[in-house]
Amino acid sequence: MSEALFWLYLINAVLLINHEIDSAYWKEWDLFKLPGGMAGFLLLHFPLLFVILYGLAAVAWQRPSALWFSLLLSAGGIFAFGIHTYFLKQGRAEFDHPVSKFILGATLIVSLCQLAVTVILFARQGWA
Repeated sequence: MSEALFWLYLINAVLLINHEIDSAYWKEWDLFKLPGGMAGFLLLHFPLLFVILYGLAAVAWQRPSALWFSLLLSAGGIFAFGIHTYFLKQGRAEFDHPVSKFILGATLIVSLCQLAVTVILFARQGWA
């Protein structure tokens, strides 16, 4: 089960990082009214990417914190899908591209699978 979590985490991390690359194209800082424009957006991603990648290492090393990082990443993927779906339904043009939508849809599916595996491992209170 822990190997499955590693692969789900890795796939989800790749999807979310690709989504963030796509976010730069769509100028997501304007969509969310983030201060600092592009520079602020880029600076925000240093700690964000550090947490994502450190979480992958924690999962690979089966650290006690790994399940919390996995929970955080899967919740982030579900949130990304939800908030961008909301904006699309409001008529916003950002992320209204087939590849953008594919990344968001795949992120939702992988996030839900990752969440399920994480919850099972939490219930077991350990690694199988």
